[in-house]
Formats: sequence, C-alpha cells, structure tokens
Amino acid sequence: MKKWNYAFEVPAQKKVRMIVHTDAKNEADDQFAIAHHLMTDKFDVKGLIAGHFNIKPQGFGEGHTAQASLDEIHKVLGLMGLEGEVDVYKGSEYPLEDENTPRPSAGADFIIEEAMKDDPRPLYIALQGCVTDLASAILMKPEICSRMTAIWIGGGMYPEGGFEFNCMQDIAAANVIMKSSMELWQIPIMIYKQMSVSLAELQAKVYPCGELGKYLCEQMYEYNMKNADDAHWPHGEIWGLGDSPTIGVLLFEGEKTDVFEMQPAPTISYEDMTYSYEDSANRRKVRVYNDVNARLTLEDFFAKMKINFG
Repeated sequence: MKKWNYAFEVPAQKKVRMIVHTDAKNEADDQFAIAHHLMTDKFDVKGLIAGHFNIKPQGFGEGHTAQASLDEIHKVLGLMGLEGEVDVYKGSEYPLEDENTPRPSAGADFIIEEAMKDDPRPLYIALQGCVTDLASAILMKPEICSRMTAIWIGGGMYPEGGFEFNCMQDIAAANVIMKSSMELWQIPIMIYKQMSVSLAELQAKVYPCGELGKYLCEQMYEYNMKNADDAHWPHGEIWGLGDSPTIGVLLFEGEKTDVFEMQPAPTISYEDMTYSYEDSANRRKVRVYNDVNARLTLEDFFAKMKINFG
C-alpha cells in the first residue's frame, strides 16, 4: 500500500483490518469516506465492495447500480494513486428476495474469505449503504458472525425507527443482520446527519488538494445542481458527509462509552421501517451511537487531505 506523508506512525498492534462497502455512485459523500478510510493508517483496508442502490437507480437503470459504484470506486482509487493496490469486488445488483435466501456475489464471497482468515487483528466492515452483501455472507456462512464487527450507516432513530434510505434499499438484509449474532455498531439517521459541512468549507479545505480534492468537490457540486428541483434534499449550500462516521467511531477512545447505548435489536417493518421489539428481554443488544464527534472526524479528513494531496 502507498505510504502516506505522515510524520507519525501507527503501531502495528493498534491497527485493524477493514472492509469498506459503499454504494459509491448513489450520491456524493461516499467518495469522501472512501478516501478517508484509505488515508487512515490505523486501517489495513483489505478490500472495497461496490454495493447496489437498486431501489432508486437514477439514470443507471435497474440492475446496473453496483456496476456504477464499482466504476466510481476505481475512479477514486485512480485519483489517489492506488489503482491496482487495493482489491475491489462487485456486490449484488439486487436486494434479497427474503430473509432466508442469499444473493451470491464476489463481494459476499470476499467477506467470508476475509472473516475466516487466521488473523488475530480485529476485522470491521464499514457499511455505507445497503447491507445486502453482508446479509448474504451471513446466510451462506453463519460462522463469520463471531469473527467480525459491522458498522452500519443506516436505520431510523431509536426507539421508533422509520424511513431511512440505506435501510430502504434492503429491509430484509437489515433484518438478517439484526437477527444474527454479529456485533453491530449502528449509526442511525439523525446521528450521521451530524456530519454537516458547507460547500464553501469544502472549497476552502478540500478543493485545493490536488486532482482528488478537485474531483471530490466538483462531483458534489454537480450532484447538488442536478437535484435542484427536489424541494426536500439536498439543501443548497450544505451537505452531510454522512458516511464518514465509519471512520470516526474507530478513532474514538475506547473508554468513551458515553457516545453509544446498547439497545435491543429491533425487527424492522417492511411497510414503514418502524422498529418492533416483541420479547425484547431476550433479544440480543446492538451498539447504537448517539454522537459521532463531527469535529474530530472532519478535521482529521481535512488534515489528511492537506498532508497527502495539498
């Protein structure tokens, strides 16, 4: 892997293995999180998986969105000088049909392969969109549940739940993960929305950082204008780098347990994505974040962009 321009080193025993799963061409913030993961020396990124956004495929067409994400991952890797240095896998083009039937894919196979390796370092998967491929991996090889931790940007707020885009992409897959024994760190909608930035801030701090910084900003400005007729979102002069908490929660001090609560894993409604908790006393608990320290996460990203591409 490329050596970054840091004056410090991360001790080998402090590093963790990381898989990044991203619907990279769905909108415009995944690209920032991909770059941030790859510039973070604490992470040994073993591979990236391109996820679908098939429920709302935009102009790519149904059944072609994982390919669009795959192409975008390669675009970012090329701008970072990392093409060919990081393994990339295509996930399923479609969500699960039900909670019992996997959607085999190269991405799901890779998750199983990495999880079953004899490696003492912790393994995390950062889920920045749908969770189809992880759910498929669990259905195909349940043994992986004791061997890795999932960090999911998705789901409505506790305790009621409700509409959330990443969950909507594959509700069945979200339920598979909730009902599994895999350790889950969930970052729900109003928490990942803490990662607000202004477009002017990005112009000042990211745009000057080489071809990568220019591309990250310009593709966001372009997406912002493309959706100008949508009254609800985006908001015109700000954006949420909502996928970046998958980095931030692993930069936190381990003793900082005030930033999350352990909650009973809910069942997610197929009708409206609300949560239900029948027999809640016997449900396994998941870690649900109530803070993601936007200052730490964003300033770390801005600093790494300046150091490496400024």
